[in-house]
Amino acid sequence: MIDSSSAARLENADFGWITTVRRDGQPQSSYVWFHFDGDDVFVISEPTSGKVRNIAGNKRVSFHLDGDGTLGNGVLTIDGVAALSTGSDDPQRLAHYLSKYEHQIREGLESTPERYAANFSAAIKIGFDTIRAW
Repeated sequence: MIDSSSAARLENADFGWITTVRRDGQPQSSYVWFHFDGDDVFVISEPTSGKVRNIAGNKRVSFHLDGDGTLGNGVLTIDGVAALSTGSDDPQRLAHYLSKYEHQIREGLESTPERYAANFSAAIKIGFDTIRAW
């Protein structure tokens, strides 16, 4: 079960890190946008990305939030299992994700949520096994 402080961090953070493991055993961390619904973390990605390939071979992942900028406090680390699907498999969750990042998609990427979702069509859901916060 996730504590309320960690849940609040996940609900309010804009960016996180997902760490997957390549076939040769090398960990690979990627900076990602994500949506937290109280149960798991949802990330979308290009279907040909390294993280998607890595998860297809090894579903064990870690997800991290950076500290709060004060002496290493606020770091959140989640170890768990990732499941792959397509964003269209969970249209409600995809809509929440796209709503969270609509401004960045339109202004920063000069795109639309629809085009973004078409290019980043692989969905990753990360379930929690272990949560560490400090």
